[in-house]
Amino acid sequence: MKKKWLMLLLVVTMTTMLWGCGKSSNSAEGKTSVLDGGAGDTATELSYWTFVELHGQHFKKMLEKWNAANPDRQIKLNVTVMPYDDMHNKLSIAVQTGVGAPDIADIEIGKFPDFLKGTPQLEPLNDAVEPYKDTIVQSQIDMYSKEGKVYGLSTHVGASVAFYNTEILKEAGVDYKSIVTWDDFKKAGMQVYEKTGKYMGTADTSAGWEASMMLAQQKSDFTDDAGNPVVNSDAMVKGLKVLKDLQDNNVIATIAGGQPDTEEAYGEFNEGKYATAFMPLWMMSRYTNYMPDLSGKIALAPIPVMEKGMPRSYGGGGTGTVVTKTAKDVQLAKDFIAYAKLSLDANIEIWNTLGFDPINMDVWDMKDVTHNPENQFVKYFVNNPFDVLNDIKEEIRLIKSTPASPTINNVLYTTTLNEIFEDGRDIKEALDDAQAQIEQELK
Repeated sequence: MKKKWLMLLLVVTMTTMLWGCGKSSNSAEGKTSVLDGGAGDTATELSYWTFVELHGQHFKKMLEKWNAANPDRQIKLNVTVMPYDDMHNKLSIAVQTGVGAPDIADIEIGKFPDFLKGTPQLEPLNDAVEPYKDTIVQSQIDMYSKEGKVYGLSTHVGASVAFYNTEILKEAGVDYKSIVTWDDFKKAGMQVYEKTGKYMGTADTSAGWEASMMLAQQKSDFTDDAGNPVVNSDAMVKGLKVLKDLQDNNVIATIAGGQPDTEEAYGEFNEGKYATAFMPLWMMSRYTNYMPDLSGKIALAPIPVMEKGMPRSYGGGGTGTVVTKTAKDVQLAKDFIAYAKLSLDANIEIWNTLGFDPINMDVWDMKDVTHNPENQFVKYFVNNPFDVLNDIKEEIRLIKSTPASPTINNVLYTTTLNEIFEDGRDIKEALDDAQAQIEQELK
C-alpha cells in the first residue's frame, strides 16, 4: 500500500501549465482569481481547483448565468490554477486526509482512476446529472463513474483529428484532402520533406495521442476487457511500426516537449517546423491562444488509417469536474457544476469559449452556433470543425481509463516511447519491458 501511495505521488505524466488572467494573486499554491459573477454579499463562496486556465474562463461565464437565474443560491468562485502534477498530487492528499480540499476540482481522465480507488472521497453526482441524462453522450458519464455512481462531469468528447498546415502543404504541392491512409500520409510527407525540408508531423514521446489513435483504428486498447495492461499487444507493435517507419523516412520527427500540446511545441509549430498535429479537437484552443501566426492556415481532417474503412477518430483526453466530500455546500456545488457542464447553455458556451466538441451532441447540428462567422474558431481555421466532426461522429472510438492507466502512462510516456523514437530501440523489446515493468508496479 505504501509503495502504491508513493507511486501516486511520483508518477509523472504530461504536464499542462496554463496561466490565469485578470484579478489574481500568485503564490506557491497556484494562481487564484476571485469570480463574483455579479453575486451579492450573501453569496456562498466556493473554491475550484483546475490545471487549465481556459476552464476557469468557461466557469466565469456560467457563474454569471447561474447567479442571474438563481438569486437565492448565488455563488462566488475562487478559481486556483496549478500545474498538472502539482494540482493532482495536492488534491489526492487533501481528499484522503480530509484537510485542505477545494469544494470543486477538475481531475484529468488519466488520473481519475486513482481517485476512485477504495471508497471514493468524492460526492456522487447522480441526482444532479438526472435532468440532463437524456441529452448527453452516455460514455462521457460512464468514464467518470464507479459501481453506478457518477463522480465526475465531462467537458468534451475529445474527437481526435488531423490539424494540417495548408501553407506548408501548398508549398510542397500536397492536398491534405487526398490523404486517407498512412501510405498516403507517408507519400505526402516525403514530398513535403523533399520540397521544404520540413516534417509532415511529430513522433510523440511524452504523451499517448498517437499511440492511442493507432490502437483505436484497430479497435484495440492499452488494456484488455478486464482492465489488465496489454501494452505489448500485436496491435500496439503494428501501430508503432507504422510511426517508426514514418520517422525513418523523415516524414515525422520528435518535437520539443515531446508532443504537440506543450509550450515548447507551440513555438515550433508557429515557426512552421511541422505540418501536422494529430490531437483531440480541444487542441483548437491551443492554436487560437498560443499559435496566432497560423490563423487562416490550419485545416482539420480525419486521421489517416492503416486500411480504408477503419475508424478515423477516438476520444482523447478528458477532464471530470468533481465535488469533494468536504465541500462547504455539497448540493449547491453539485447543482452548479451540472448546470455549468451539462446544460444546453453550457454546451454552447463550451464550444464558444473553449472550442471543445460538446457532449450534448444536439449542439453539433445547431448551424447558427457551429457556423457562426463571428466565432473565433470558425474565423481561425480553414474549414469548419463541425463539418469534420459530423463526418466522423460514428467512428469515434473510446480508449478506456482504468486503474492501471496512471501506471501505464508513466512507463510509456517517460521511458518507452523515448527509447523507441529517440534511442532507436527495437519496438517489441521496448514494449515487452514496459509490460513487465507495469505488471510489477501494479502488484
